[in-house]
Amino acid sequence: MKSIRSSRRSFLAGSAALLAAPAILTSTRAYAATPTLRVGHVSPRTGPLAGFAEADEFVLAGIQEAFAGGIENNGKAWNVEIISKDSQSNPNRAAEVAADLILGDEVDIIVAASTPDTVNPVSDQAEVNEVPCITTDCPWQPYFFGRNGVPGEGFQSTYHFFWGLEDVIGAFLGMWDQSGVTKTVGGLFPNDADGNAWGDAELGLPKPLAQAGYTLTDPGRYQPLSDDFSNQIAAFKSASCEIVTGNMIPPDFGTFWSQSAQQGFNPKVVTIGKALLFPSVIEALGDRGDGLSSEVWWSPNHPFSSSLTGTSSKELADGYRAASGRPWTQPIGFKHALFEVVADVVRRAEDLEDYEAITAAIPETNLDTIVGTVNWADGPINNVTKTPLVAGQWQKEGDAFDLKIVANSAAPNIPVTADLKLLG
Repeated sequence: MKSIRSSRRSFLAGSAALLAAPAILTSTRAYAATPTLRVGHVSPRTGPLAGFAEADEFVLAGIQEAFAGGIENNGKAWNVEIISKDSQSNPNRAAEVAADLILGDEVDIIVAASTPDTVNPVSDQAEVNEVPCITTDCPWQPYFFGRNGVPGEGFQSTYHFFWGLEDVIGAFLGMWDQSGVTKTVGGLFPNDADGNAWGDAELGLPKPLAQAGYTLTDPGRYQPLSDDFSNQIAAFKSASCEIVTGNMIPPDFGTFWSQSAQQGFNPKVVTIGKALLFPSVIEALGDRGDGLSSEVWWSPNHPFSSSLTGTSSKELADGYRAASGRPWTQPIGFKHALFEVVADVVRRAEDLEDYEAITAAIPETNLDTIVGTVNWADGPINNVTKTPLVAGQWQKEGDAFDLKIVANSAAPNIPVTADLKLLG
């Protein structure tokens, strides 16, 4: 019951060392004739990861419209209130606002997206408070192992859907293999959760690249927001690297790419996770954005539709363009899918006044969403399920850039839309 849950929260708030200031809790929540289910949402609206949240207002407006009539559970209609807070692209802030949503706003379920810097601290707060949590937009390895997950045990309250490093490696190799360039790769891995996972000798890129016949030059971890990549560029030039890969935030890639031009480093293929996802980043690079490549999680060409609204991937992307005047972005589909899963869980939960009942409904999910099927019975490890991944390249058409799908070996149902072209 709600009062029992609030008492447990009071106990946890008093006994656990949380990252947030203490919250004043009420012992019960009063309900109107139609009860309200509260959904907490954490996203980096500001800071260097803000590109991931660029479409938040559009997505949340559409979700709130879809939820306007409530959601039925066990023959009873429930209103849904979404409370969204900005992590400011800071892990500590993400933990603080998550704790505030849990302890102050008393949300019934919490969701988050956009890299381990957001997903992991939110999930950790949900886990310690035993509140159901669903996350996305983060490869599963930094989510699971970055939170000290133990295979075979996993977590009690927190669940994640996205792809894994094995999928991004497969997508990149499928693209590089068709390029015809020398199999010499320069790696750019920051000293953060993503970079440490991507560059990990056992779980990251090094081993599978070697198995595929590629030579990886890894100069070591750099600090995020670095202003000098001269050492990395010198190492890549010395090794005659024709491919550059890694996982970077947009400001870091902009610095690296500018200094590469200044120092005469001209790779033939540049495939970077995270930084090259967003059209705003590519447009800011001007002509030097043409031909850069990245993973593609979602696009208007993905053959999936929303279980919540029936909207196709193309219709959702077109809707964002019409509403904002800006190009579509990949996180749109996954932000929407988060709430598809929430709606499905809410409908199926045995008792919406019991956290454990809500949590128990999450791993029972088997839902065709706008990003593909979400089914935790078919995941690579506890608490994780995967969605399909392909590879794409930004190609300039007139004055605009379009992200073309150029390799789809792992997901042939997602169509290729262009051939890969080399840089320079």
